[in-house]
Amino acid sequence: LDVYATLYQNSGFRTALQVPYRCIQLDCGITNPKVIAPSLLIMGEKDYVMKFPGMEDYMRKGIVKQFMPNLDITFMPEGNHFVQEQLPEQVNELILTFLNKNSST
Repeated sequence: LDVYATLYQNSGFRTALQVPYRCIQLDCGITNPKVIAPSLLIMGEKDYVMKFPGMEDYMRKGIVKQFMPNLDITFMPEGNHFVQEQLPEQVNELILTFLNKNSST
């Protein structure tokens, strides 16, 4: 986590939070905002982001798939927000499996 913390020492955490907030109302001219490429989301069951209002339904009930129809979501029971650091071997295996499943060769 020290590596992540040092990224915010120069710019501050406030900037990282403000960018999405300030851009959410931007009109980029995209009329049908969908990502159709195969995508993978690996989340920890204990990720604090699930405590935000509506996020649990958005992720678990598949509402997010309206915008990303080819999204594979994997919830790791013991994982938190940093599953890639907490469970690196399992995350690597999930990524390799996903890449093999979606390779064009």
